[in-house]
Amino acid sequence: MPVVGVVSSPLERCQQTTQLILDRQAGTPYAPVDLDLTECDYGQWQGRTLSDLATEDLWSVVQSQPSAVIFPGGESMAAMQARSVAAIRRHDAAFEAEYGPEAVWVAVSHGDIIKSILADALGMHLDLFQRINVGPASVSIVRYGASPPSVYATNTDAGDLSWLSNSIHSGDAPVGGGAGQKAP
Repeated sequence: MPVVGVVSSPLERCQQTTQLILDRQAGTPYAPVDLDLTECDYGQWQGRTLSDLATEDLWSVVQSQPSAVIFPGGESMAAMQARSVAAIRRHDAAFEAEYGPEAVWVAVSHGDIIKSILADALGMHLDLFQRINVGPASVSIVRYGASPPSVYATNTDAGDLSWLSNSIHSGDAPVGGGAGQKAP
């Protein structure tokens, strides 16, 4: 699938994924690193095991009311969502301005970042984002533009995505869900 750019978190695992994508592209797509796509700053929670964190009082709040969470010595989940959504929208507008509304680009980031972006695109409150699953190296697809965002896929790890480069959408939702994508 040809892309016009790959925007990535600066963390090594994201840089490795970015390189795998770039190695499969013709030419040299734009590939900036964006600090706003880095993982949430978990502060004193960083590096601890999930089983250890689950014993903390804050754990239940992370699970049930993430919008109220501020990690000790770190970032709030609401601030994490605000910065990552703003970064995605900023990059999308720039790619659209340069390459047109059908431009396909990739953001490589982290689970909580991706879940918070998907929650925003779906119109969900951050407190519901734990309902979204995002696996390592999975693909989620959101179309931005002048219309409200449309979510085309979440947490997928298989399939031909070439239909993205040929899709023409008015921005309106198809009645009844539409006829689906044409086979490549």
